Amino acid sequence: MIGTTIGGRYRLDAIVGRGGMSTVYRAFDTVLERPVAIKMMHREIATDSDQLERFRREARSVAQLNHPHVVTVIDAGEEPSEDPVHEGGAAVATEVGTPYIVLEFVDGVTLKQLIREGGPLEIPQAIAYAIEIARALGAAHERQIVHRDVKPHNVLISEEGGAKITDFGIARTLTEEGLTMAGRVLGTTDYVSPEQALGQPVTGQSDLYSLGVVLFEMITGDVPFHGDSPVAVAMKHVREQVPDVLTLRPELSAATATVIDRALSKDLEHRYEDAAGMVAELEEALALEATRTGQTTGEVTTVLRSLPGKTKRRLPWTMLHAKRWAVATATVVLGVAIALGVAAYLHTHRGTGSSATTPPTGGLEQVSLSASAAHSYNPFGTGPENRDLLSDVVDNDPNTVWSTEQYYSGTLQKTGGVGLGIYLDAAPGVAARALEVQTPTPGFAAQVYVASTFVELPYGNSRKLAERGWHGPVASVSYMHSTQRIPLDLAGESYRYYLLWLTTLPPKQESAGIAGIALFK
Repeated sequence: MIGTTIGGRYRLDAIVGRGGMSTVYRAFDTVLERPVAIKMMHREIATDSDQLERFRREARSVAQLNHPHVVTVIDAGEEPSEDPVHEGGAAVATEVGTPYIVLEFVDGVTLKQLIREGGPLEIPQAIAYAIEIARALGAAHERQIVHRDVKPHNVLISEEGGAKITDFGIARTLTEEGLTMAGRVLGTTDYVSPEQALGQPVTGQSDLYSLGVVLFEMITGDVPFHGDSPVAVAMKHVREQVPDVLTLRPELSAATATVIDRALSKDLEHRYEDAAGMVAELEEALALEATRTGQTTGEVTTVLRSLPGKTKRRLPWTMLHAKRWAVATATVVLGVAIALGVAAYLHTHRGTGSSATTPPTGGLEQVSLSASAAHSYNPFGTGPENRDLLSDVVDNDPNTVWSTEQYYSGTLQKTGGVGLGIYLDAAPGVAARALEVQTPTPGFAAQVYVASTFVELPYGNSRKLAERGWHGPVASVSYMHSTQRIPLDLAGESYRYYLLWLTTLPPKQESAGIAGIALFK
């Protein structure tokens, strides 16, 4: 085919890719005098009337997409066949030609080539590419187009550095073709979603799972699963947990790791519902990673400039509504407290004494803490939880929230023990009389421990808190309210560290949030 002209205007110059269904050529548009890419369906597949009609229909659908991170469809047609089809040893005439799609030509490399040649990408760069891909997928999903074959082989990185995804709507689904039908599965099962592998209906959430695998590979340099066959790999996506990305790339923020974990959830209820939700959290992760690493060049800068206004940390839907409920409740409680305070004042001055229903809080002074005073403490788990949000608990802003990771089991039971927490470093030490907690997710149980020094051990270690140097519990709360001041009776002893240790999650929730922790002396 090299050197031939199809459609009366497109001269095929070289093969740039070949797949199970088609071959991609670099071509030259002799009318507009510009390079283009031509994807030509294999003739043996084109003779299948169902496949041919699907190719035509999908080409029309993809042509409706107009997005900066989607390779644009320019034209489509069918090149008449010059070869007869043989049936029973005799040549018979056929009207079936070779269908083709004309695409914009992207001068660059595939994302797969980039990873193969350079290894893991810089973290902000990987997130920037993921944002561009997710935005493109979102545009397609809005038009009811599911890619079905998201992988780095189908992402082109232009010379300018931007990502463009191709092969929209042309890839076959595993649901339709099955896993073992030789020559009929486009691509690789390295990126297949669990529901695809099981032959279940494929939706936009399947694309987001595949994008999660792509992001995992950009961050770590490798796909999460390997096997002796495509079927073996696909079954690992169904049955096995993805390796911990923080273990493979320790400098990664917990915020970015959380995005990957959620995208790769095998449970559709826990996976991102749509691309917009994933984009929002990727944007926040990019702003955070760029700040941490100081990398704001190239494509990272371009994507950062596209972020909507000043990026603020968004709360999960349930936590956001809990926060609104907490604010409304706090307003009511405040009004009730004022009324009770007035009544108590009047009652006291009538000579009957002060109320003993709540511990006295008058005369307490808030302890001044540094912006880095809060630390995640997860000795029985796999590592720090959302450590990049820890400053939110000491910034005196009730609208910023640190959250635990999501525990789908609804419990804080770990391999080494139960619980996790946050401790405050009140260096050089203070004899605190109370610890106040603000939370948008009331209902969890917690304890308070103190220490002058404590032992840091590897994560997952089963030694008890007392064996690590923590004293206590010096206070316990079976049901944490939206705002709760916890009295501490330390007999005037001064301690440097104060640990809020969560032992349960709020009822029917998978995470707990802390908007603020304060010490009073």
